[in-house]
Amino acid sequence: MELTNITGLKGEVTVPGDKSISHRSIMFGSIAKGTTEVHNFLQGADCLATIDCFRRLGIEIENKETSILIHGKGLHGLSAPANLLDVGNSGTTTRLISGILAGQPFDSKLSGDESLNSRPMKRIMDPLRQMGANISSILRNDCAPLFITPARLHGIHYDSPVASAQVKSCILLAGLYADGETSVTEPSLSRNHTELMLQEFGADLRLIHALDGSTKATALIRPCDELYGQKITVPGDISSAAYFIAAGLLVPDSEILIRNIGINPTRAGILNVCEEMGADISLLNQRKEGGEPVADILVRTSRLHGITIKGEIIPTLIDEIPIIAVMAALAEGTTFIRDAEELKVKESDRIETVTDNLKAMGCDAIPTADGMVIRGGRPLHGAAIHTLLDHRIAMAFSIAALTAEGHTKILDSHCVDVSFPGFYDTFENLL
Repeated sequence: MELTNITGLKGEVTVPGDKSISHRSIMFGSIAKGTTEVHNFLQGADCLATIDCFRRLGIEIENKETSILIHGKGLHGLSAPANLLDVGNSGTTTRLISGILAGQPFDSKLSGDESLNSRPMKRIMDPLRQMGANISSILRNDCAPLFITPARLHGIHYDSPVASAQVKSCILLAGLYADGETSVTEPSLSRNHTELMLQEFGADLRLIHALDGSTKATALIRPCDELYGQKITVPGDISSAAYFIAAGLLVPDSEILIRNIGINPTRAGILNVCEEMGADISLLNQRKEGGEPVADILVRTSRLHGITIKGEIIPTLIDEIPIIAVMAALAEGTTFIRDAEELKVKESDRIETVTDNLKAMGCDAIPTADGMVIRGGRPLHGAAIHTLLDHRIAMAFSIAALTAEGHTKILDSHCVDVSFPGFYDTFENLL
């Protein structure tokens, strides 16, 4: 994809359904009793991998034009897969389904593409083993492919060293099959879609906030007899909306309204960052749908300034850091991003990938052990952007290209289909 600078993005857009919620709707619907109906499901490669895995586990899933119908068979209704479960490039699929499979009475093998099979899985293997699970790395490198065999699970309390929704969700899902209470304490609250949705499905789950004034949060789940199918409308993904938020703020003479976006506080840290950077941004028509807060987001071209981003806000915007870095490059002053070591174990090492591509466009960007330092205010120029097949890198630097002098080539731009099929077509509505 080759892009050049533009002005005057105006109009309304909608973005695909939330990736995290779409994954969970398939998983929880599959282990619930009865039919779950899902609207605005994200038809991206990662979420389709989740559908494929549960079909291989014996669940009938109808992918209709306007909805997904999941004919769940209950907590104990999955059947042994005839073949390996292919998770593609989806870390969410891998980590969450491992918690479910740890409690099944059959063997299963999970594997993905080269990138997925290099991502760390010890972070879920360790707590699952503490619960009694039989889970191993086939290549003995603490990565997929994973081999899971039947085991009797028992409840544990796990103090997670990282605020990770994938780790937390894996343990809670295994807790559905344990012989007692299971709880997970995080250093700060990560995205809580699993907790909200499991409660909607009927799980015996509650949240406990620290009484000592710290940011720690605990989710506690007890085994239950059954989950029950639900009707779910997936809100627009704020991670996908982030690129249009940035485009509206950065491209001269722009005003964009982004409709029906999930603004769950555990995901919406980018809104706080935008406000702190001086953005003209408003939330309109705020409401709740299926337990999730939703709003329309109005953004207008703004003059941004550098800030420091660190601490407990990081888990609420970890996937948005590439586009925040682009905003920082075009803001006045210096932006510091800290406490974001998690960026190293995404689809690419996003600390390295972001700073390398910003440098290629003429920005003074310095990688650090846990983030980056970006000295903004310089005009960007076109460059060849190496995405390393990371969808968030491709989309973030596509927005950078709209403000840069000359032409920018986004290499392997098709990787945007992982989370945002039709990403480039959506801009047609704004020109």
